[in-house]
Amino acid sequence: MDYISILQQQVTSMWTGFIAILPNLAIAVFVLILTWIAAKFAVRIADKITGKSSMREDLRQLVETIVRLFIWLVGIMLALIVAIPGFTPTGMIAGLGVGALAIGFAFQDIFENFLAGILIMLREKMRIGDLIEVEGVLGKVEKITLRETYIRQLSNELTIMPNSMLFKNAVKILTDDTVRRNEVVVGVSYDTDLEVAQKAIEEAMETVDAVVKDRPVIVYAQEFGGSSIDFLVQWYAQSAARDLRQTKSEAIKAIKKSLDAAGIDIPFPIQTNYFPEPLRIEQITADSSSANNTEKPAD
Repeated sequence: MDYISILQQQVTSMWTGFIAILPNLAIAVFVLILTWIAAKFAVRIADKITGKSSMREDLRQLVETIVRLFIWLVGIMLALIVAIPGFTPTGMIAGLGVGALAIGFAFQDIFENFLAGILIMLREKMRIGDLIEVEGVLGKVEKITLRETYIRQLSNELTIMPNSMLFKNAVKILTDDTVRRNEVVVGVSYDTDLEVAQKAIEEAMETVDAVVKDRPVIVYAQEFGGSSIDFLVQWYAQSAARDLRQTKSEAIKAIKKSLDAAGIDIPFPIQTNYFPEPLRIEQITADSSSANNTEKPAD
């Protein structure tokens, strides 16, 4: 048997078949180019339509992504039908069989994040620009994609978090409302008139411009501390992290100034030690100390 001639016949047959399907391949490539162009135009149209509505930014991105994926899916199917004679979408699905199940398990995390991304975008809460805290990460939502969410931390570090983590775990949205409550603890000495101290703190908080005026300022005598009686001061300010820090700084300065004006001390930490028996205290002077250190001369 002439193996060389058989090999030549097979190569010739494959080459002839390749030449025969070249027109189909060219048409398939042309279909993919048209698909790319159509996807760009469709996304622009979708962007204009959604831009005129009051739709959230993350939902607009979801609509654009779905439009792009749909057009590419249709374009790839058409290209395969043209390039491969006898190809049908139903035949491809039937041919995958167990392979599709294996692929599903292999890409389980990707599909999970994809579905979680869609559900997150459909939520009414948690929008782009919100300040959130999840799994110890505190930051501002910069971008939400179908697979992951970009969170800019307050230290300016960027954290890319899989959407499944945001969907499965509790998410604290710190900017859900325009204002947030803030608080500080102030200690006064035990000999202070508490009514006078409370009034001084309340008057101080009235001078802080950043405090939201339509929300109450609460001043409570909270507990007996180790060296002071502690007041809990609570107020509301804008929910942005910088506004909270700035308002707290202004509140501390105003409270300190008001207490100083009222003659009220903010005591230092003091520790008192109690002994069950009287202690013997000896005072050692410089003369007695030098006398004790002088050695007696030898006889």
